[in-house]
Amino acid sequence: MAASTMEDESDFSFEDEANELPWDRFKKWITCFCVVTFDIEVGQAMELVYPKFVHLSEKEKMNICYLSFPDSNSGCMGDTTFHFRIRCSPRSSGKSPSCEMREAEVPLGFRSDPAHLYGSVLFRQVKDPSLQRGYFQKSLVLVSRLPYINLFSEVVKIMAPGFFENGEPSLEAACHNIDQWPSPQAGYTLQLPLMGTVLQVRVPSRKDRPGAVSSPDSPMNINIMEPIPSPRVIPTLKEPDSFKYLQSVLGHIHLLWELVLTNEPLVVMAPSPTVCSETVQSLTTLIAPLHYCSDFRPFFTIHDSEFKEYTTRTQAPPSVILGVTNPFFAKTLQHWPHVVRIGEMSNLVISSRKTPTAGQSGKRTLSSKPGIYTKYKPFLSRDKTVLRKLSKGNHPKRPPEVQNAILRRHMVELTQSFMIPLERYVASLMPLQRSISPWKHPPRIKPFDAEEFLTTLEHSGPQLTSRLKGNWIQLYRRFFRSPNFEGWLRHRQQEITQKIELLHLETLGNADVLGWVKDKQEVEVVDLYLQIKEKLTSCSTFYPPIAHETRQQLSKHLSAITTTLPSDLQFVLSNS
Repeated sequence: MAASTMEDESDFSFEDEANELPWDRFKKWITCFCVVTFDIEVGQAMELVYPKFVHLSEKEKMNICYLSFPDSNSGCMGDTTFHFRIRCSPRSSGKSPSCEMREAEVPLGFRSDPAHLYGSVLFRQVKDPSLQRGYFQKSLVLVSRLPYINLFSEVVKIMAPGFFENGEPSLEAACHNIDQWPSPQAGYTLQLPLMGTVLQVRVPSRKDRPGAVSSPDSPMNINIMEPIPSPRVIPTLKEPDSFKYLQSVLGHIHLLWELVLTNEPLVVMAPSPTVCSETVQSLTTLIAPLHYCSDFRPFFTIHDSEFKEYTTRTQAPPSVILGVTNPFFAKTLQHWPHVVRIGEMSNLVISSRKTPTAGQSGKRTLSSKPGIYTKYKPFLSRDKTVLRKLSKGNHPKRPPEVQNAILRRHMVELTQSFMIPLERYVASLMPLQRSISPWKHPPRIKPFDAEEFLTTLEHSGPQLTSRLKGNWIQLYRRFFRSPNFEGWLRHRQQEITQKIELLHLETLGNADVLGWVKDKQEVEVVDLYLQIKEKLTSCSTFYPPIAHETRQQLSKHLSAITTTLPSDLQFVLSNS
């Protein structure tokens, strides 16, 4: 049985999970597994969807089929792992209510995605003279609403050998293991048994220190009936090895940070789906702990249902990061303002259009060499100190893991320097606690005023915590026009509104309700009763949750208010 430990207080209960039906736990982690094979008549074809009761739309099946194989003749022999992201239909995005209720405790970037499905792929291509094409080509694909790329990549690596050898029975046995996993609950270190292996992960919590590395600690061995193997620790659920995949463009990492921060259209061209998907994933996490709010496609093909939407020249490219491997895109996307090339692409179709490379002259022709091709002029200077620290030549013996940690810590600190003034300003928009009256509706948060915020930067701007020099004000102005800013502001306003609601409930809990109702008309008393009851219900999903003491006080107020009303109204309210 799976073991876990709680690292912060929660109402999570293992007894709740004991009452769940078959497939309930499985569905909290995974939507389904797909098996995609090559059919000599039709090309990539869906061979199997498991569990068989899972419904995928025809568009989803088509996209999964095409995204489960490399998009060009890249010579991917043996096993190749990568991942993708597609839009999903409302029917495919249904949530488990119990899981959704607890997601308020999870940071935004680790919540289930209601509009997209993530696919983790293991594609196998080996010679097989018995087949007409002379090759065995098949993919095992894990499909989920959760963006836990690192975990799910390990899952398909563990499952694929058994499946390719034994077929569906092996897949069924593995899914039975997954159906025993505990829920992906915030703040827990979980041990997840799978086919004789134990994966150990920790789901981050909003109580974690911002920017902290959320590695799993040693869990308490509770509820274990028999010895289990030493767990295979997965340090993070989704953060990739950014140093490994961005090393060839590391000199322009601050430029990339600005492009991602402001949701500029980016296309990543790479020689393989593995490098392609990991590079896109690295870019989306480059602005952590800020959540990337635009669309991104770690692996995108010419057969994708959104191909025309993203490649049309009649309008400006959308705010999306596309990862591609097919040389065809070199021409199709040459109108995009920013191109990132990772790895040599000797088979690339080269455009004759002259496009300046970041940090170089505009006379150089677009080539297949690694680099960033853009006309964008960064607002900030580079941090040469950290770039020297990350230089491979200067530190040939430093382990790659250390290099990656240095890079990620630097990028987190840069993002925090940029966001702290915004966080401080938005917090100042919250009304004073003394303005909250138990007998009036809670006051609203003041609107965000960009110009007023910019006036605060002289004394409390990012220059206080960051070594980078440049035009911070213009970078903020560009950021204000981006989906990242809109998403962040909307989320922070929701959090502050919830905080005001909780403060209002605390004030109401401490108020003299019986004294207030003495000289009030019956309709006002009933209205107060209904308001309190509605607020108690609506705040059940708040984070942080309403204090137990406040909930008890409000429940007592409801009972006290009921005693002041006629018996017929008491009966109606007690049954409402």
